[in-house]
Amino acid sequence: MSYIFPQKIKSVLFDMDGVLYDSMKHHATTWVDAFKQYNINFPEKEAYLNEGSTGDATIKRAVKQIENREATTSEIEGIYDEKTRLMHQLPPAEIIPGMQKLMQELRKEGIKIIIVTGSRQPVLLDRLKHDFHVEKEDIVSGWDVTHGKPHPEPYLTALKKARSSAEETVVIENAPLGVEAATAAGIYTIAINTGPLDAETLIKAGANKVFITADEIGEFLQEKVSK
Repeated sequence: MSYIFPQKIKSVLFDMDGVLYDSMKHHATTWVDAFKQYNINFPEKEAYLNEGSTGDATIKRAVKQIENREATTSEIEGIYDEKTRLMHQLPPAEIIPGMQKLMQELRKEGIKIIIVTGSRQPVLLDRLKHDFHVEKEDIVSGWDVTHGKPHPEPYLTALKKARSSAEETVVIENAPLGVEAATAAGIYTIAINTGPLDAETLIKAGANKVFITADEIGEFLQEKVSK
């Protein structure tokens, strides 16, 4: 479904992994290795296709798809704990170039910023204040929702935090499930393609626009805001 660009933007909702941080390669390798501990062959590409979902949902979906059975409670807890442990061993993910500048420009326009992520990883969530001046009350994480992306709940929750309507909001995403969640919430959605998926995958998920860099997004938004 395609939405009309807001006449006036009150808030911009950012995904985190793959949008603010170049962290998806870390998530992909740690998912693969964590599943391997349980003798489950999780393809790396699935990490990108499942990005934005909560950890529990990713594990349940993967076990069902790969082994045609339900994941056990011990598997869900064990795989996610192992993934968290492995994430802590990796170097910090780099900031996506241009994202800090983009946020600064949006704030100058009086636009509210909310981070919407399925992550529960403290190693990344704790960096948001330092890197992007985002307070905890302006984050919707995997801890805050019952249903992760592609369900619209994360973005509907973010709209309440931002005190704005879907018609006054823009989402910046990079993953199909995230795009689906945002469009299901009725929000105009921009995709930044920082991963291995082709642009067509993001468009089919419902993205209104697809860009490669934060600078391109900034130019597009500035043109809209200045009209």
